[in-house]
Amino acid sequence: MPAFRAYGDGGCLVSAPAELSGMFCRGGGAVVVQQQQQQQQRKRSLVAASAVAAAAEYVRASKKQRQPAQPSLDALPDECLFEVLRRLPGGRERADSACVSRRWLALLATIRASELGRAASPSLLPDLNEEFVMEEDADDSPADPCVERVLEGKEATDVRLAAMAVVAGSRGGLEKLAVRGSHPTRGVTDQGLLAVARGSPSLRSLALWGVPLVTDAGLAEIAAGCPSLERLDITSCPLITDKGLAAVAQGCPNLVSLTVDACSGVGNEGLRAIGRCCSRLQAVSIKNCVNIGDQGISSLVCSASASLAKIRLQGLNITDASLAVIGYYGKSVTDLTLARLAAVGERGFWVMANANGLQNLRCISVTSCPGVTDLAVVSIAKFCTSLKQLCLKKCEHVSDAGLKAFAESAKLLENLQLEECNRVTLAGVLACLVNCSQKFRALSLVKCTGVKDICAAPAQLPVCKSLRFLTIKDCPGFTDASLAVVGMICPHLEQVDLSGLGEVSDNGLLPLIKSAESGLVKVDLSGCKNITDVAVSALMKAHGKSIKQVSIEGCSKITDASLFAISENCTELAELDLSNCMISDSGIASLAYAKQFQLRVLSLFGCTNVTQRCVPFLGNMGKLEGLNLQFCNMIGDHNIASLEKQLWWCDILA
Repeated sequence: MPAFRAYGDGGCLVSAPAELSGMFCRGGGAVVVQQQQQQQQRKRSLVAASAVAAAAEYVRASKKQRQPAQPSLDALPDECLFEVLRRLPGGRERADSACVSRRWLALLATIRASELGRAASPSLLPDLNEEFVMEEDADDSPADPCVERVLEGKEATDVRLAAMAVVAGSRGGLEKLAVRGSHPTRGVTDQGLLAVARGSPSLRSLALWGVPLVTDAGLAEIAAGCPSLERLDITSCPLITDKGLAAVAQGCPNLVSLTVDACSGVGNEGLRAIGRCCSRLQAVSIKNCVNIGDQGISSLVCSASASLAKIRLQGLNITDASLAVIGYYGKSVTDLTLARLAAVGERGFWVMANANGLQNLRCISVTSCPGVTDLAVVSIAKFCTSLKQLCLKKCEHVSDAGLKAFAESAKLLENLQLEECNRVTLAGVLACLVNCSQKFRALSLVKCTGVKDICAAPAQLPVCKSLRFLTIKDCPGFTDASLAVVGMICPHLEQVDLSGLGEVSDNGLLPLIKSAESGLVKVDLSGCKNITDVAVSALMKAHGKSIKQVSIEGCSKITDASLFAISENCTELAELDLSNCMISDSGIASLAYAKQFQLRVLSLFGCTNVTQRCVPFLGNMGKLEGLNLQFCNMIGDHNIASLEKQLWWCDILA
């Protein structure tokens, strides 16, 4: 019995044989059958097309296999490719080849300068036309006697360093290289230094700051390949030890400057080797190295006593013995800096001075050393007869008595700087000014909380006619009365820095302005919030013909009146800082119309009353080299853009 299909309400019979169902459909049944047939036909076509494509691909692959492979230098082993690359005729060709692949770059980086082949002359007779062209090119291209490169942060990798060495090698090699920081995952290693050593035998200066992957092996490669090295600075390189410094000492006898900072692996033996082999050493800076003690410092100073001129020691575990050696053997020392030497006492400084070896010492700076007392300071003044500059920072045991005695004994003193020496008072400062030498020119007091107003000034004030530069900065107790006294004592001041003296007002500044007979050249009143237009106008009227640089940053009482006085009286003014002042467009216009002086640097940082109306006036200041418009919110971006077009040579901050 034939099979039957049941249909719904589509118009077909309720039941019919399967082979006759399409014939009895009056609606969608015939369409369904047709669609199924079309789909089957498309499938057959796709299968046939795939077969044809596969056959064609097979034919192409067969032909490709029959063709001989194209010759390529990459098929050569490293030894052969090395010989090819080292015979390239010139530096330009080597630089271009370094861009082909990392393999080529790595091979080029291992070629020593002495291994480079020289192209033989193809003919005994020269080509005159070629010589003429080469002479013209040589005249047009400027000479580059010193090749200096710097790698910083994430850019500091072996690949970049190798490429830099190869390219610079085409012009004779690097002479100065500084690597500051390192890529976090692909930082500079010994391989990078190997490339530098091979390609730059004339390297004279190398600085490695924060390069944790460089070891003694890398430093040894530099020592072997760069015998002309004169300056070495290794900072925060924990894998460099005494072996690395010993290699430098043996390979670089011309070393004149050595800096070792925060290298925990370096100890006394490395400094011994440097002192023993580097007879020309002139400057040494050893900081924050926990394994360096008296033996290393003493050995270095003793061995290099004939040439060592500058010594800086900071954060070391040394005692009085090291200072005694410096005092006895430091016959060539001119500059001495000592900082954070907790184990050095008063006796160490006294012995250093009394050893009578620091006869050429001109400048000494001491920071946070508890052994610096009045006795130590006076001893330095008595026995270091060439001393011209003394800088004391955070020396809590120095008092007025020591300062006065020091001034009396230091016959050639020119510059005295005191910072956070809180036992020193204004009486001690005045005594120093009275007893100082005739060559005394500069006094700086910074953050000295003991410098306060004295109850009563002497009836007859002495005069210090030699002082030219006065800095009294961030001393909260220094007010108008003190400033007036200093102004009367020092009539020939040229540069005055009173920044951060919030208690000083016009009453203290006006006497100083009147007493300055030589003409003030530079005045810094930053942060003197009580200074008004009265004092600034008086300053410009009295010293407008000599003053060149003025800063009144943060003086919130300064208005356009001060700018009018500047425009009318100044003839030499070049730099003006008006940051956070209450000036407006009118004041800027007056500066622009002043033709007797040409501003080079102008700062309007945070001047909220300055608007876009000042832009045309700023555009007329044709000599501006630096302009600060940051936080001037009333000046739009489009105005800044037009100003940049007008003053295209000027560095504008906005």
